[in-house]
Parts: sequence; C-alpha cells; structure tokens
Amino acid sequence: MNKLDRHIMVIDLKSFFASVECVDRGLDPFTTPLVVADKRSGNGAITLAVTPYLKAQGVPSRGRLFEIPKNIKYMIVPPRMTKYIEASRNVVKIFLDYVAEEDLHVYSIDESFLDVTEYLNYYKMSDYELAKVILADIEKRTGLTATCGIGPNMFLAKVAMDTEAKKMKNGIARWGYQDVETKLWSITPLSKCWGIGPRMEAKLNALGCNTIGDVAKLNKNFLKHRYGILGEELWYRVNGIDNSIIKDFKHESKEKSFSQSQVLFRDYYNDEVLLIVREMVDNLARRLRIENQNTYVVGFGLTYSKTTGGGFYHSSKLVSSTDNKDIIYKVCEGIYDSYYIRNMPIRVISISLGKLVKNEGLQLDIFSEPERQIKDENLERAIDGIKDKFGKNSLLKASSLLPNSTIRERNKKIGGHNAG
Repeated sequence: MNKLDRHIMVIDLKSFFASVECVDRGLDPFTTPLVVADKRSGNGAITLAVTPYLKAQGVPSRGRLFEIPKNIKYMIVPPRMTKYIEASRNVVKIFLDYVAEEDLHVYSIDESFLDVTEYLNYYKMSDYELAKVILADIEKRTGLTATCGIGPNMFLAKVAMDTEAKKMKNGIARWGYQDVETKLWSITPLSKCWGIGPRMEAKLNALGCNTIGDVAKLNKNFLKHRYGILGEELWYRVNGIDNSIIKDFKHESKEKSFSQSQVLFRDYYNDEVLLIVREMVDNLARRLRIENQNTYVVGFGLTYSKTTGGGFYHSSKLVSSTDNKDIIYKVCEGIYDSYYIRNMPIRVISISLGKLVKNEGLQLDIFSEPERQIKDENLERAIDGIKDKFGKNSLLKASSLLPNSTIRERNKKIGGHNAG
C-alpha cells in the first residue's frame, strides 16, 4: 500500500496522571474532583493533571492551584511518576497484543501511534472497528479510558484525535483526505494544530493567517523561502500530506545516530534553556560535519525536576537531510514551543539526530543566496579546524559568557558528545 494512504491510529489516555490516581484508589475519574500537584509548592503549585470531572467544570489540566475557583471542592494528591510509568507500560503491552513492535511508536507516556494497515485483513475489521476493540480492552484491563484518532497518515490521525475524538461519545474520530478542507482547514487558533507552537502561530498571524486553511493557501515556495525546510514541511502538513512512517521514529533503530543529553547544574525555567539548546545543537552539528553526515530526523526532549517529575521527548522528520545547525535548532525550538509547560523546572535536555545519510556535498537552496550558503559552510569548517587544533574552548560565541551558558564547563570534560 502507498505510504501516503495507511491506516494509522493514535491513542491517548484521558487525563492520564489523574485517572491512574483514581483507579488506584477505586474512584471514578468522571465523578471525582482530583488534582495531581505537589502541595509543598503552596497555592502556586502547578496542576500536573485534573480528572475529567474537573475539566467538565472548566478547570484546566495545566494551571495553578490558586486558579481553581474557590467554589469547587477537590482533593490533591502528589505526583507518582513511577506509578504512571508502570501504568503506561501496561497499556503498551496491550498494544503489542494487536500489532508488532515495529508498527508501534510510543510518542509519550500517555500517547502512542499504531500502524494497523497490515492487520485489518487478519482481524477482519475496519480500522474504526479495531479501534473500538482496543479502547474497550484498555478500559477492561487497566480501568483507564482513552481516545483515538484514525487517519491515512500520522499527522491527520493526530489532529483528528486532538480536535475531534475527545468530543465524540465513543472517543474515536476518523479523518481522510476528503476532510482536509472541511475539518483541518477550519482549525483556529493555529496552535491547536499539532506542530504549530506559539512562536510560529505569532509569525503566521502576522502574515494574516488565522486558520489552517489560510496557511494552506500560502505559496509553498514562499513558506520555504521564509522558514526553510520547516516552512516546506508546514505547507505539506496543513494540506494533509505527511510522508512520515512509524519506523522513522523508532529509538531502538540500529541505524547510526548522534545524541547528547545534559543534566543541568540547577533548575532552568522557560526560554533561558534555549541558550543551552543552541550550544548542544552547535556541538551535534559539528559532529555531523566531522563524520560527513546529514540527518533526516531530529529529536528533542526535556525532563523536569524531580520535584514535579515528567517531561517529553518528540521527533520531527525533515523533508530533506541537513547538517545545518540553524535548521536543527529551529526544529528543537519548534518542539519546545509545542510541548514545554511554562514555568516547569527543567533539569535535563536531550537531543538526537537520527536517520543519518552520507553528506554528498553542500545542497544549495534555490530560495537562499548560494554565495552566503557557501560562505557559511566554509566558516563552520574553519571554526571546526581551530577547535580541533587548539581545543573546544579556543573559540566561543559571546553568548557563551552569559550566566546561563554551560558550554565552557562541558568542554572541559571528556566525551562532549555521544554516538548511538
């Protein structure tokens, strides 16, 4: 079957942390006012999760305790990440009863993609019928409820789940290419669409784009000229096209990859972490140049402090391979914009570059100045030569002198990068 016309499911566990706490206590999350938060942080503690019952009362899942209306009575329980990881693993075992490991992508602790294309004849079911069976099995075996988006590719399945499945009585929504203009294009604000964070939303709003349809009607070459590879990828997605397949995102792939994780010296908050992300990307891009490699898949994740627990890790497949540090950084920044919870304490940063291919020479972008591209490439390689001869700290950006920077200390240690 054409990889543009698969049967992809994305399944999300509803109000996961709060639901696990309710199930563990023999409570119904749809009738119980429960909040997962660390009370030690006082009334300003972040609510990591609330039950569906509280959501129905208008309480947001990510807010502060003091933001919950005074007239709503609720119980507070501390987060237990070990318990949530155990529950997540149990659900993953259920998925593996229906599909092989290579057709499963665990996207986050409470969300997974399944490619059921090759299994429908075996089960003698449609993808919609199989989704109902899987959701019922999850509830029967774990007590947890889930929603499911179904589509011909990963993007449409995810957006179907995010925007429609959660409103459906049985928690399932199926989109096809025929729904692009009627459903996808009507989404507003733009940040409700998977892959568009607040920063990109602001940039697109400035262009007069307020719905996904507005973005889809922009010229593809214009978006690529303005935002590079990411602009081209955006155009394809808002038009319902996604060439990604689950195998692209398998962390256990034996293909060569470069990765780096950094445990921070203290808790970092919000955008102050981006300086370190930039430094890590610079280091990984240098590794690509040294090894004469380009990357197709960029992964980025943050782990929050032990006081709150949690975090995320997501990957993005590029339209074309690159070793350009600016493009790689923009992908990381986009994932950060989409998934970082504001004011959460960050303790670990993880970046990976996968699906590596040999660099066959500088790929000139017709939408950029060739002379500038060649000059930038030569400059980066000249900098590499200086660092190889005189050490990594011999040539640093001015930003490396800022208090938030960690690169000077890291460069003094052995093993500034890791290969997977």
